[in-house]
Amino acid sequence: MKLPIAILPALLVLSAPAFANEPGLPDEAAVAGALDDHPSVLAARARVDAAKAEARALGKGPHEFTVTGMAIQRSVDREGTFDEYDAQLMRGIRLPGKARLDREIGSYGVEAAENLAEDAKHQAALLLAGYWFDWLAAEAQARVDSAAVGNYERSVAATRRRMELRDAAQLEVDQAEAALGTARVLAEQSAGQAEVARARLQAHFPALALPAQAPELPAPVEDDAGLVALSEKISDNSHEIAAAQAEAQKRGAMAERARRDRTADPSVGVRLFSERSGAERGAGLVFTMPLGGGHRRALADQAGADASAAQADVQLARYNVREVASADLAEARYRIAAWKRARQALDAQVEALTKLRRGHQLGEIDLSDLLLGERMVHDAFRNEALARAEALRAVTRLRIDSHQLWLAD
Repeated sequence: MKLPIAILPALLVLSAPAFANEPGLPDEAAVAGALDDHPSVLAARARVDAAKAEARALGKGPHEFTVTGMAIQRSVDREGTFDEYDAQLMRGIRLPGKARLDREIGSYGVEAAENLAEDAKHQAALLLAGYWFDWLAAEAQARVDSAAVGNYERSVAATRRRMELRDAAQLEVDQAEAALGTARVLAEQSAGQAEVARARLQAHFPALALPAQAPELPAPVEDDAGLVALSEKISDNSHEIAAAQAEAQKRGAMAERARRDRTADPSVGVRLFSERSGAERGAGLVFTMPLGGGHRRALADQAGADASAAQADVQLARYNVREVASADLAEARYRIAAWKRARQALDAQVEALTKLRRGHQLGEIDLSDLLLGERMVHDAFRNEALARAEALRAVTRLRIDSHQLWLAD
């Protein structure tokens, strides 16, 4: 029985040209459409529209014209009945500096919403990559298991033929069939897992057209300098930090606005009235101004505390992004190293199996030992495929977090 040996391509160099063909990844245009159609991205973009509408409202200000009127008919003893009315038109006026702060609050709100929308697309890209590599890893292992079933079937047929020629015992046929049964169980499981992974990917990203067969997993990259360069770009391109900074600026402007609002905006207007059926008429200016007290002071204190919390959130966002950058780099490094070790172990197992096969042909190695060697090679192929997928997953995550893949700034 011979197990096909996959010959993996040489390690690629991590650079822009190396990423040009995007081996092992879905079409970039299809990914862009799938991300744009994801509900989290659509919701975030709707919130941008809401923030823009809020900015327009803040620019206009909270005050509107207010019209009040009264028409009455009054009766006076021994004088008769009189028609009278009273009307006034009033509007609040923002005190100096408040309109500027309102515009700043609206502008920072839009900036924060836009960055959160970009971060939502970033998170959707990570989700897509995760489900994509779940599918590719499951398909790769399913292909290995399917090939193993074919090899064990040929082994059973060969052993049966040897028994017919009285060169093998029934026990060896039973051993070969037992190994075939185990391989078939594993193949059914891996094929089912691949179908589940494909279904999950399709459910979360129905706009992404999937090929009938998952693409082959290419070899991971190895250039450590390129990985470090990607890691260093994560903080610079982070929309999470930018959103937190915009929110902090918005909260700071809101705190200043609340402080100034301790002096309430006045309302001015005109009043017209007519009494005793027009015998007495008048017109004048009306001025009102609330006198601020403890309530306005408490609101200003609350806004100031919110601004301080927002500043702390900026620092927390920086910590989180630095953690992501460090963790992405560390994971990419160890995943690539693990894949290389898995590849070396596979090569060693294949070499050992070649010797076991030769010894079995010469009658020096029992079939049980050969079947054990076949199973170890089978496991080595599965481990190598999984390690390769995890290394590619880690590198892809690093590229997405650095905004070098699927996310155009």
